[in-house]
Amino acid sequence: MKYEITLPVLSDTMNTGRLARWLKLPGDKIQKGDIIAEMESDKAIMEVEAFHSGYLAGPLAPVDTDIPVGQVIGYICDEPVPNNIVEASKKMPDTSTTLASEKQPTKAAKTIPQTTEQQTVEITPSAPYSNISMPQNIPLVPGKRIASPHARALALKLGIDLSHVPPGEDGRILAEDVLAVIHRSPTLNLEAGPPYHLEKLTLMQQAVANNMIATITTPTFRTTAQFSLATLKKIAKQKQYSLTLLLASACAKTIKTLPQFNAVYSPEGMAHRERVDVGIAVDVPGGLLTPVLRDAAERPIDELAEDWRILKDKIKRQRLTQQDYEGATFYLSNLGVFPVVHSFDALVPLGAAAILAIGAEQNGQCLFTLSCDHRVVSGAESARFLTILQEHLQQPETLPYV
Repeated sequence: MKYEITLPVLSDTMNTGRLARWLKLPGDKIQKGDIIAEMESDKAIMEVEAFHSGYLAGPLAPVDTDIPVGQVIGYICDEPVPNNIVEASKKMPDTSTTLASEKQPTKAAKTIPQTTEQQTVEITPSAPYSNISMPQNIPLVPGKRIASPHARALALKLGIDLSHVPPGEDGRILAEDVLAVIHRSPTLNLEAGPPYHLEKLTLMQQAVANNMIATITTPTFRTTAQFSLATLKKIAKQKQYSLTLLLASACAKTIKTLPQFNAVYSPEGMAHRERVDVGIAVDVPGGLLTPVLRDAAERPIDELAEDWRILKDKIKRQRLTQQDYEGATFYLSNLGVFPVVHSFDALVPLGAAAILAIGAEQNGQCLFTLSCDHRVVSGAESARFLTILQEHLQQPETLPYV
């Protein structure tokens, strides 16, 4: 009996993973549950587990290769066999089913077709990009081709005419093809400049780029205030807590008072979340991660501190899981560790109404810039947020961890 080893789904945002290394060799005896390989996702190194016992057989997928989710990367056989007896599967994943980034929408998204079937659309000229500012001189690509449900829904949301979206090599339009139109630069000509070399993007860099592109349609405004962190820093030192952790807790308590900051806009309506999950931006080599503190407004600070310790350890070991970094309802980005950064603006991530950006301390004061989705909160509400946050930061009796 021969069992296929396939690339597991690493995250909802990925179609491919990168094989980091094999931990077993062809012919090695494998027990169910053994870790046989490591894959690089856009956030971490993930382990590939054996779901059958037997012997590892090749040919094995090569290391440092981008592989589609679901693709065969090796085999487990009941008996050890030579490599040349087992033929590698050359089939790509079944394109009639939805890939990780082409998942079906939730039941709430009633305006998006509830099907995984790809649909042939007739492409005819019309006015492109009616809702957003787009690159000019994008050529019309007439004719019939296939567009996935997610691609059609995304194009509709962004106001992009599918007649101006070149399909992939297989003739299908996927969501990433729609997003590619947004940041295409038709005037870019590397040959006109000095000699250059291209460096392959890591999966994390690709994910960051795609996430930033996806925020282009968020109508954002920013409100800035100046606070002292003296009281919070004193508590952090006394209690041996991370200052960033205390800032996240103070933000969560503020959101508990102003629950509209825990909502998010969707075409079907305003989604009000029942728990405050705070994502904290963390600088890592080659990219950015946002580990999430769950239920940060209700749980004791000691529990949050332990969670934060575990998350930082996972980041260090590149072992964050999808649940560790997805689904935040509010975000915090603290660049106060860099003395030269007085203030900065942060992009509102998808799935959140706001993100708070904190600069370095200058003359005992820090600039706090709150970037907000104007579809969810107003300017006056952002001012109320900063006012209440200031009370939490400067009046110890309002803080649950004092």
